[in-house]
Amino acid sequence: MLNMIDNGWLSTAGHRPSANCDERPQGSEIDLLVIHGISLPPGEFGEGWIEDLFCNQLDPAAHPSFVEICELRVSAHVLIRRDGSVIQFVPFDKRAWHAGESSFEGRERCNDFSIGIELEGTDALSYDLAQYRILAGLVCLLMRHYPRIIPAHIVGHCDVAPGRKTDPGSSFDWSMFRAMLQDDLYSVS
Repeated sequence: MLNMIDNGWLSTAGHRPSANCDERPQGSEIDLLVIHGISLPPGEFGEGWIEDLFCNQLDPAAHPSFVEICELRVSAHVLIRRDGSVIQFVPFDKRAWHAGESSFEGRERCNDFSIGIELEGTDALSYDLAQYRILAGLVCLLMRHYPRIIPAHIVGHCDVAPGRKTDPGSSFDWSMFRAMLQDDLYSVS
């Protein structure tokens, strides 16, 4: 079970702090959750390359596709791996660099007011049931901690950066996720 500790970190997640974050603008309130999908190299899982990317340690010689991305300075608050394990890179009160050029309901710069959760996966391959279970529990926890996050403010990267991003992709089962989230929310209220 995931629990929040005072400084914005999850107590039961692995921690791998990323430098790719900064302070949120003064007065910004967290009210958006952006779900992403990522695999490195594309379509491969479990090698730790995502963590290396988010911590600016990706070796460009390790795979041809890394040459193009090794200099990127990106992060997410949390990564949920295929097996359901959780790694946190950025405390939730800080701005992670996950959404890039983005907008939601007419507001630009979604990183300012959002939390980014990466799922290890691809647009075309089904995500693992363990990931959905952990995601629903995490989102429920975040909604309790940040009450301005409502179900309508839980979106994919594709929703805040249409035409530029496609993740979490057509393989993400929004109906199943929302049902699991509803069950988790109901069980704690």
